[in-house]
Amino acid sequence: MNSNRIFSTILLGSGLFLTACGNKDGAKQQQAAQMQAQAMPVSMAVVQTEVVTGERSYPANVVPLQETEIRAEVSGYITNISVADGAFVSKGQRLYEIDRVRYAAAVDQAKANLEIARANLARVEKDLQRYQTLAEKDAIAKQTLDYAMTDVNNQKAQVQAAEAALTTARVNLQRSSIVAPFSGNIGISQVRTGALVSAGTTLLNTISSTNPIAVEFQINEKEIMEFSNLQSGKSSTQINLTLPDASTYGSNGRISTIDRAVDPQTGTLKVRATFDNPNNTLRAGMNLNLNVLSTSASEQIVIPYRAIFEQLGTFNVYAVTDSNTVVLKPVTLGQKLGDRVVIAQGLDNGNKIVVDGVTSLKQGAKVVDKAQMNQQQPQPQQPTK
Repeated sequence: MNSNRIFSTILLGSGLFLTACGNKDGAKQQQAAQMQAQAMPVSMAVVQTEVVTGERSYPANVVPLQETEIRAEVSGYITNISVADGAFVSKGQRLYEIDRVRYAAAVDQAKANLEIARANLARVEKDLQRYQTLAEKDAIAKQTLDYAMTDVNNQKAQVQAAEAALTTARVNLQRSSIVAPFSGNIGISQVRTGALVSAGTTLLNTISSTNPIAVEFQINEKEIMEFSNLQSGKSSTQINLTLPDASTYGSNGRISTIDRAVDPQTGTLKVRATFDNPNNTLRAGMNLNLNVLSTSASEQIVIPYRAIFEQLGTFNVYAVTDSNTVVLKPVTLGQKLGDRVVIAQGLDNGNKIVVDGVTSLKQGAKVVDKAQMNQQQPQPQQPTK
C-alpha cells in the first residue's frame, strides 16, 4: 500500500516537472515568434566590392570644326552657280559668279586711267626739267618754275590714285568669283541665277567641314580632371556615340578641346570630342548621346540603386546592425551602372544594408530578412501512403 502511494507520487512529480519544462520552452518560442512578428520584413544585401566597368551618357550635338556663311562681297546679278546643292567641294573650287563681265571692264578702265596718269606725269616732269634749265640762266620767272614743280607733285598723286583704283577693280573682279574657303559640304543655295545680291548682306550659302567632325557636350566641374586625363591620353577610356536611331556609331572618338572657363551659373564646362566621319554620317546640328565607357583601376563598392533614398538633399541607406536594427547612413554616390550605383563614400565592404522596404523604415527600427524568414518556415509535410 505504501509502496503504491510512493510510486504514484513519483509519477505525478515527474509529470509536473515535464509540464513545467514544456511550458518554459513554449514561452521562449512564443516570445521569439512575437519578436519576429514585430520586426519589419525587408530584403537585405551584403555590401561587396568589384572592378567597375560602366557607361555614362551625355546629351551632345554635332558641330563642324570649320563652318562659314558665304556672302556676296560685291553687288550685282548672279550670272553662274557652279556647284549642286549639298555637294562636297574642295578648297578653292568656284561656287558663284556675280556679274564678272562688268567687273572685268572696270579693271580695264582702271588700267587705262593709270596709263593716262603716268603719261601726264612724264610730260610735266619733262616740262620741269626744261624750266629748271632756263631758271639756271635766269631766262624764266621763278613763279613759272614753282608752278611746274606743283604740276609734277599733283600728277604723282594722280598716278597713285589710279594705281589704287586699279587695285580696287582687281579685288572686285576677284570677289565676283566666289570660291570655297576650305573643303567640305555646301548647303542648299539661298539664291538662284539672275538674283540681285548686295555686298556684305546677301547670304548665298553655308559651307562646313565634314571629316573630321566635332561633338560638343557639357560636363560637371567635378569631372574636369578626369576629362583632362582623357585629353592628354593618360586614360584608356573609350568614347562612342549613340545615334538618333539608337544605333552605335562605328568608330570611337577622342577628347580634343576643353573650354577655357566653367559657367558659374550652371557649374558646367563645354568639352569637344573629335570623330572621323568619312561617310558623312554625322551631320552638323545632329542631336545624339556621347557615351564614356570606363573601367575602374581598383575595386569599388557597388549596391542596388533602389537601396538609396534622398532626405533633405542627402542620399542615404539603411545599414543593419548585429542586433537587426537599422541605422541611417549618408552616402556619396559615384557612377551609376544601370540598376546599380557606385558608393564613393559612406559604406564599407561587408556592411549589411536594406535593399527593399526602405520607405517604411525609421531610425532604430527592428528588421528581419525575408529570405531568412522563408528558410525558417516549416515545410508542408507530404502525406504518407
